[in-house]
Formats: sequence, C-alpha cells, structure tokens
Amino acid sequence: MTRLIFLGPPGSGKGTQAQVLAEDLKIPHISTGEILRQAMKEQTPLGIKAQSYVNSGDLVPDQLVQDLVQERFSQPDVQSGWILDGFPRKVTQAVFLENFLWEINQSDERVINLDAPDEEVVARLLARGRKDDTEEVIRHRLDVYRAETAPLIDYYRHRHKLLTVNGHQPQEEVTHKLRTIITS
Repeated sequence: MTRLIFLGPPGSGKGTQAQVLAEDLKIPHISTGEILRQAMKEQTPLGIKAQSYVNSGDLVPDQLVQDLVQERFSQPDVQSGWILDGFPRKVTQAVFLENFLWEINQSDERVINLDAPDEEVVARLLARGRKDDTEEVIRHRLDVYRAETAPLIDYYRHRHKLLTVNGHQPQEEVTHKLRTIITS
C-alpha cells in the first residue's frame, strides 16, 4: 500500500508529481490547500472557521488544518493508500501526523522531498505568470519555506522515512524516479 508525504519548495513540482502518481496508483492526492478551498466552498463547519482567517489574511491555525486532515482521512478512499501534499509544514504538525497515522493504523508512510535549486524554482514560478509571483515575493517564500522545512526534513531523516529526489530534471524523469522508488 502506498502512503506518501510530499515535501518540497514552492515550484519544485510536488503538486504535479503527486497528481500524476495518484492517478497511476488510483489513490487520492490529498492537498491540504485543496481541502481548505473545498471546505470553504462547501461551507462545512471547519470551512466556515477557516474562511474567517483567510478573509483577514491570516494563516489558518495548526489545529484547524489538523482537523481538516483528520476529517479527510475519515473518508473511505484513503484506505487503499494516499499521497499527502502541503502538510505537514513544520515539526509540530509532523508529530501530530505521526501520532494520528499510528492511531488509524496507517503509519507506514514514506516522505519524498522534491528538491530543486532556488534559481530553478524562481524561474518556474515566474513563468506561471501569476500577479503575486514577483521575484522578491518568491525569494521571500523560499526563505520562509527553508526556515520552516529544514527541521522537518531532519525530523523525517532521523526516522529513516525521507527520500530526496532531484526535482531539477524534466518532469518525465522525476516521475520515472518516483515510480522506481515507490515500486522498490
């Protein structure tokens, strides 16, 4: 059974790779950003709470994101495996997730870190052409990502769950490498 957590800086290709592999393996791609948007759209109780933070420009608190993840994992499609993208983002969330997965007997997850050099990530994000993707904003997001995620990468490395894949290759090569890892 495939249970994967995808880490990587913005623009590393983790969302794209997670979607491709989830389709191949016929398992859900669980994107916390997508869950949040869907919960707000459907006006679920958690979505309504999240909306107030999003509207005011604040980050959604850990507990609320954790509640959304728990709610998503209560759905039957996750029993056959899953790819989690966008969570955890820091060690406290990783500790929560590890305990939660153990409680629901899904604790044999592997963690894939898609790594790409800053210059490549900046170029990819600038090419997307989004209004808020200026070079200055992108570099700030990368600084924040590295500050928050470096301890997370160490956390999983010490638990022997971390595999790092070079995301600075053509998309097909990254997909091939990931397929090889998953089937080994």
